Amino acid sequence: MRIAVVQGDITEQDVDAVVNAANNGMRGGGGVDGAIHRAGGPAVLEDCIRRFPDGLATGDAGWTTAGDLPARWVIHVVGPNRHAGQTDRSLLTSCYARALEVADELGARTVAFPLVSAGVYGWPKDDAVACALEVFRAADTRVEEARIVAYDRATLDLVSAQLSAG
Repeated sequence: MRIAVVQGDITEQDVDAVVNAANNGMRGGGGVDGAIHRAGGPAVLEDCIRRFPDGLATGDAGWTTAGDLPARWVIHVVGPNRHAGQTDRSLLTSCYARALEVADELGARTVAFPLVSAGVYGWPKDDAVACALEVFRAADTRVEEARIVAYDRATLDLVSAQLSAG
């Protein structure tokens, strides 16, 4: 699998699936979650309500339509919230691994990822990058490209440095 990094808006990525850093309730929120729900339109929320009436557990993943996004699917993951005391790193690595498993179930070949939990959930950005890269490098998947979408230049530089460090 090729691992790429780009700077940009995850809602504008022309890929098979975009990964959403969702909350347990699966009803939209702030940050990446809010942006995906706004750009995808009401179809994303409607599918979340239908497919996840009881929400989703931390560390797990599930999919919905992408609505008005250029992608075909949204793969929702619920990362650990460090501010709420969720410090188990395996919950974060599980998000990336489960997202790839769901992508394989869907037949998605290109998947765009945010840095899960690295925003309002307070996970250290450098470790969020390390978690993603560890999972991607070890993955047995049919996904051809995992694209990390960095919102700003500092994040792009951080991901690029860890990616090239191998």
